[in-house]
Amino acid sequence: MNRNAIPKDLRTIIGSEPTDFIVKSKKNFPRRKGLTLLAFAGFWNVFISIFVIAFIVPIIQGKEVHFKQNDIPVTGSLENWETILVPSLIIGLFVVVGIFLLIAAIVQLLQKGGYFVGTPTRFIKYRRGNTTIKDWEQFSGNMRVSNKGNYGNIEMELRTGKMKRGKNKSEQFVPDIIYISQINKVFDIEQKCRKRIKENDPTPSRSLDQSDLNN
Repeated sequence: MNRNAIPKDLRTIIGSEPTDFIVKSKKNFPRRKGLTLLAFAGFWNVFISIFVIAFIVPIIQGKEVHFKQNDIPVTGSLENWETILVPSLIIGLFVVVGIFLLIAAIVQLLQKGGYFVGTPTRFIKYRRGNTTIKDWEQFSGNMRVSNKGNYGNIEMELRTGKMKRGKNKSEQFVPDIIYISQINKVFDIEQKCRKRIKENDPTPSRSLDQSDLNN
């Protein structure tokens, strides 16, 4: 892609600096990421629906519900709403979370991509007027690449991230990731990124096995 085909604001950001590549992604996130979130949202909403059907629906229909609070039998209804207020609010909160997860998953699946530019000194992402600029030294050098048909994905780890508790209850560092999703000539872009990261990285990067990711 040449400079004349990109937004004017992005051309201004690049300035007179030479470019290694200019590419436009079809999606903002890999489809795998959106499908994973969609599956979790589906499980969450199915689970919560059990409580909605068992607790909320009968109340709306004017029926009574029977449950225990502190091992004491309690009856709740629209006429006796004080006893069902707290459980209803808790269930409602989980319903809202489920809706939010579902919307977030759909957004990830449908969200259009942006422009990615590599220069000798920096990596630029431009999407809908928002710009993210990273120096090549900010990348760890760990990358995952997948290719299917004419399009592929690249995931590039940054040196920044967060400490999260793992399954064994010990904290582990989870790096931030920049996604370049559904682009042409994915392996060519990967090699150019690796070259610049290596040139600007004073420390040897940890090797990471390539993994096949679904688009």
